[in-house]
Amino acid sequence: MSSSSSVRISLSFIFLALLISPSVSQTCKSQTFSGDKTYPHCLDLPQLKAFLHYSYDASNTSLAVVFSAPPAKPGGWIAWAINPTATGMVGAQTLVAYKDPGNGVAVVKTLNISSYSSLIPSKLAFDVWDMKAEEAARDGGTLRIFARVKVPADLVAKGKVNQVWQVGPELGPGGMIGRHAFDPSNLASMGSLDLKGDNSGGTISGGGEVNAKIKNRNIHGILNAVSWGILFPIGAIIARYMRVFESADPAWFYLHVSCQFSAYVIGVAGWATGLKLGNESAGIRFSAHRNIGIALFTLATIQMFAMLLRPKKDHKYRFYWNIYHHGVGYAILILGIINVFKGLNILKPQDTYKTAYIAVIAILGGIALLLEAITWVIVLKRKSNNSMKPLRT
Repeated sequence: MSSSSSVRISLSFIFLALLISPSVSQTCKSQTFSGDKTYPHCLDLPQLKAFLHYSYDASNTSLAVVFSAPPAKPGGWIAWAINPTATGMVGAQTLVAYKDPGNGVAVVKTLNISSYSSLIPSKLAFDVWDMKAEEAARDGGTLRIFARVKVPADLVAKGKVNQVWQVGPELGPGGMIGRHAFDPSNLASMGSLDLKGDNSGGTISGGGEVNAKIKNRNIHGILNAVSWGILFPIGAIIARYMRVFESADPAWFYLHVSCQFSAYVIGVAGWATGLKLGNESAGIRFSAHRNIGIALFTLATIQMFAMLLRPKKDHKYRFYWNIYHHGVGYAILILGIINVFKGLNILKPQDTYKTAYIAVIAILGGIALLLEAITWVIVLKRKSNNSMKPLRT
């Protein structure tokens, strides 16, 4: 057998293996599950490796569904919901499946989600029956939710419902359902479902809104990282070290003011973007990040107005003003860096972004340490020279 023939045969086997691999070739049409019901419609949902089989019975306005997805982690949960009033998770009438920690059997519960901080089993706003859950061990621990729901009359008239799906990590203490991640795929797991089965692109409607929200999150992160996390530290370094050099006076002051004012303007833009995101994301709260952001905006605003009341160098209150100005400035510096890292943990961008910011802060810290040593040498030498000058008679 020639070498070229061997290569062709090897490639054929690889191609065949890819075709039969569930992780590569599985679609909703290739899925099988227990039960004798038939579902004429199925969808490969665009996020979280999820699938939906469904049928709509117009005679009693009921929707039978089978939702399948792998949990975010072993022992985690999956959820599918109809939201009668909005497109997101808040307000969603939700079916959640997970493996009971006690006996390892898959179970399904109902959640009427009023906020992300309250994920407690509760009755739905409409009837639901024939609920059950199962684990598809051959599909890597995929869970499935079976149910039939009564579609509200106003949604029947529209012919479409807003569907939301989600996956989450392992259960918390007492079997509490924990928060899912806020990665782009989690935020985009929503869309409309045509009851008649005409879902040409329907499941990804609303994607533009989600993409705009993700874009605004990124803008918010960049603006605040540049302002509170980079420009403010640079401005503090300029003020602390450049003024020691007599030749840099008054240039250091104008550089310091320009840098801090630019940081403030950019920071306010980032802060306003954050407020807009908060208003658009009902139920999603990152309290520590939010509170630090409010504190930063407040302190920076006071600092800007305090510049208008800056006493002259020989004024008797200048000493106290300096104490205030330096104290507030260092508070902004520390809080800003802390909040940038909190924001990175929320956004969870690629590791390179976090590494890059750590590198920037490390470089600025190294420069500050070097300048600290240099300026102390200059100040001590200057004091020594002044003490050696002969007294005038």
